[in-house]
Amino acid sequence: MIKKSCHMVLTSLLLLCQASSAGAALSKEQAYVLFSQANESFRQANSIANDPDKARRLYEKAILNYEKIIGDGRIRNHKLYYNLGNAYLLNGDIGNAILNYRRAEMLDKTDTNVQKNLAFARSRRVDRVAVKTEKRILQTLFFWHYDFSIKTKFAITSICFAIACISLTVITWYGKAAPWVAAAVICGVLTTCLLASVVLESRARARRVYGVITSEMVVARQGDGRNYPESFKDPLHAGTEFDLIERRGGWLHIRLLEGTCLLSFTFINTGKTGHLGI
Repeated sequence: MIKKSCHMVLTSLLLLCQASSAGAALSKEQAYVLFSQANESFRQANSIANDPDKARRLYEKAILNYEKIIGDGRIRNHKLYYNLGNAYLLNGDIGNAILNYRRAEMLDKTDTNVQKNLAFARSRRVDRVAVKTEKRILQTLFFWHYDFSIKTKFAITSICFAIACISLTVITWYGKAAPWVAAAVICGVLTTCLLASVVLESRARARRVYGVITSEMVVARQGDGRNYPESFKDPLHAGTEFDLIERRGGWLHIRLLEGTCLLSFTFINTGKTGHLGI
C-alpha cells in the first residue's frame, strides 16, 4: 500500500491570479470553489484508513475537480499539476501520477517536493529501463545543464555577466590585477556556458515531445502494424516514459533508453505541456 506521505500544496493565490486570464471558461470564483472542493476531497481521502473504496471515490472526485480547473479554467502552474499527481498517485494510478509530476517538473525544476514524489512514483512502476552509463556521466559532469531550470540559469548568467563587466571595467581603469582578471575569466566562461545551456534547452523544448504511458499495458512493436514482431519480451506498463520521434498514422514512433520501437496510439491522450499519455 502506498504511504500517504505526499505533501499537499495549496495554490489558491496562483489560482486567483491565473483564473482571470482572457477567454477562460471558468471564472476565478468558480475555479476557487472547485479548488477548495478538490482539496477537501483529498484531505478526506487521506483521513480514511479503514474504507479504501470510499477513499478511492474521494480521490477520483479530487482528480475530476483538478482536471476541470486545468481544462475548463485554462490554468497552468506546477503546483496544480503537483496536486493532481498526488491524487493520482494515492489512487494507485502510477502512469497519470508520473505524467502530471513531469508536467509540474517542466514548469519548475527547482521544486524539491515534485522531485521527491516523482522519484517515488517512478520506483513504483513495473518497467525498469536503466539509464545508460554515458548519460549518467553527462548528467553528473554537466549537472547545471540538467538540474537547473531555465529561469535559474538565466538569473545566474545575468549575475556572472554583470560581474564580468565590472571586472573588465576595473581592469581597464586600474590595470590587470590578478583577482579582477580571474573574476573576469571565470565569470566570462560561466556566462558563455550557461547562456549556451539556456539556448540549447529552449530549442530542445521547442522540438521535443515527451510521453508517459498511462494505460495498464501497451505492446511495443518493431514497425507500424500489428503484423510486426514485438520489440520486447513483455509489454510496456503504466509510467514508462519516452520521447516521441514521429507519428505514423495510428502509431507513435518512440525512443526508449533501450532503443526505439513503435506503439499504437489508439488511446492517446495528448498533454498540454509537452507530454503525451497513452
